[in-house]
Amino acid sequence: MIYYNIRNLREDNDWTQQYVADQLGVNRRTYSAYETGTNSMTPETLIQLAELYNTSVDYLLGLTKERMPYPR
Repeated sequence: MIYYNIRNLREDNDWTQQYVADQLGVNRRTYSAYETGTNSMTPETLIQLAELYNTSVDYLLGLTKERMPYPR
């Protein structure tokens, strides 16, 4: 699966792949592979990204176009 939305969100924030990788605690190559779909993400990584970008996992996965996170 290619995660188009994580790349778009990263670019919208003017963040580098290295910055996001550091926030996730992975190396840049691993994060780059997430964006291209070469590596799959764990549910924990998806949750970390959703929190980092203040969105929902459903948005990251392309299941919704609604960017706002769900209320808790």
